[in-house]
Formats: sequence, C-alpha cells, structure tokens
Amino acid sequence: MSYEEYLNKNGSLTYGNKGVSMLPLLRQGRDLFTVRKKEAKRCKAGDVVLYKREPDQYVLHRIIKVRPKDYVILGDNCINREYGIKDEDILGVMTGFVRDGKEYSVEALWYRIYSFVWLHTAGLRIVMKKCFEKMKRIRRKR
Repeated sequence: MSYEEYLNKNGSLTYGNKGVSMLPLLRQGRDLFTVRKKEAKRCKAGDVVLYKREPDQYVLHRIIKVRPKDYVILGDNCINREYGIKDEDILGVMTGFVRDGKEYSVEALWYRIYSFVWLHTAGLRIVMKKCFEKMKRIRRKR
C-alpha cells in the first residue's frame, strides 16, 4: 500500500524516517514521525510536510517559503532548497514525533520556538554548512 493510499484510508501515518536530512529534529532509526493527510487549505512556512518527488520518492522536509503557486522546501540538515513543490505534491503535514518512547506535538511551545528559529536561520545555516564542508575538503587535501 502506498503512503497516499494509507493516508486516504486512515487519515494519518506514523513512520520512521530514513536519512539525515531532518537532523537534529528526527534521527534515523530512532525516531518516528506522524503526519496527517493534507487538507485543502494551503500549508504555512515552518510546516514539515511529506511530499512526493518523482519518480516515487517520498521526502519529509520543512516549508521555508510559501509562494502563490508553490512552496520552497528545505530539510533541517540540508543546504539545497527545493523549489516548485505544489499543493498536489504534498501528501501530509507532520503533527508530531516520537523520541525515546515519548510523544511530542508540533503544537508544543518548545517545538514552535525550535521551528521558528530553524525557519528564520535557514540562510545562515546554509552558509555555515557550506563553509564547514569547504574547510573539510581543504583539510583532506593537505
């Protein structure tokens, strides 16, 4: 059963993430996230969404900008923004996650603060991460 089918049938999905693109929020193999099926209304900046990227690749990343016809999306641990994600690409919106057996809601104050900081420092984090990666390459060459 695809994620789309599951969400259409059940309304929400709890799953484990793969990869490191949402660090430090979600840890691969350790945390679970829950998404609810996307409603007709548009998502907002800061929402973490599950969307489908062709061909059949599912991605969980944060919306960093809402544009009139699409969204700009970025993983919390990524440096490349993704443009042109449309409402029809988005399957669900994260409502919470489980870490070490404890459930956390995206409505919690600490999460809203984390999301605000992460959203508004995206440009700075990208520049810093690129600098660190360049320094690593220079060190390896020596």
